Amino acid sequence: MTLVLATAGIWWAVTAASSSASSSAGTGPAASALPDSTRMGAVELLTDDLAPMRSFYVDAVGLELLDETDDRLSLGSDGEEVLGITRAADRPADIGTEAGLYHSAIVYPNEQSLATALLSVATVAPTSYSGSADHAVSLAFYFSDPDGNGLELYTDTPEDEWVWNDGLVQMGSAALDPNAFIQEHLGTTPTDSGATMGHVHLRVGDLEKARAFYADTLGFAITAESEDALFYAAGGYHHHIATNTWGTAGATARPESLGLGSLTIHLGDKGALLAVADRLTDAAATFTHDAGVITVDDPWGNTVRLLA
Repeated sequence: MTLVLATAGIWWAVTAASSSASSSAGTGPAASALPDSTRMGAVELLTDDLAPMRSFYVDAVGLELLDETDDRLSLGSDGEEVLGITRAADRPADIGTEAGLYHSAIVYPNEQSLATALLSVATVAPTSYSGSADHAVSLAFYFSDPDGNGLELYTDTPEDEWVWNDGLVQMGSAALDPNAFIQEHLGTTPTDSGATMGHVHLRVGDLEKARAFYADTLGFAITAESEDALFYAAGGYHHHIATNTWGTAGATARPESLGLGSLTIHLGDKGALLAVADRLTDAAATFTHDAGVITVDDPWGNTVRLLA
């Protein structure tokens, strides 16, 4: 069923779906080889036109312009970079049937700050909206930027309400009305901006190869599995990384294109970074380890940067 609702003159469509979440108690998250301090850092996007991307992410989404040159934008919140957008000439557009970025996901510290961002997008770029869902662990709203890159804006539900069974967290996909969300939460309390990169969802060609790279080698725990998708995290989070083959099963190495440039993972632990380097060496992976940064491509050429 599709509901069409309005607030402040903005009309958005919401597709209803049932939740698969359970209320039963579980055993807690699986242990990860990565430290509890692990968190996502900035995502780098490649574009052939900075101006519309600047307008969308600054004017609509509300990210701060931290730095700007002729060839790059640094965008963030509270002085921390969330997105880097770099001009890349003579590259073809990203193709959704190839490996690459499914979406980057910016997390807000509370419903009020998320509602503020949603109202801004609804006012400045309403046609960018593509859906929403209550995932039981988070409340999520989905958009497409001017280049067609997927973007999720979300806030987590209380962690003590997450349901874990045998190391896996239960996530649903229940209906979530963006207009009602804005009306309920906008301006109800002083907001803390503090938006950060919460997780990154990737298109890949094979889930078992993805599991071998992101779980066995990098060291994330598997936190959820659904049809043609795997979710990975450290420190008991619902997911820092996701991989899917929904439209890309069998995809091989990415062609050079616009879209994802790289994603960044902060470990917060020098010993953990050295352990990742050891696992990459044991897996015969090609990588660089320079000045406290490991740079490695996954099996499809999605570039991952890991920092201590």
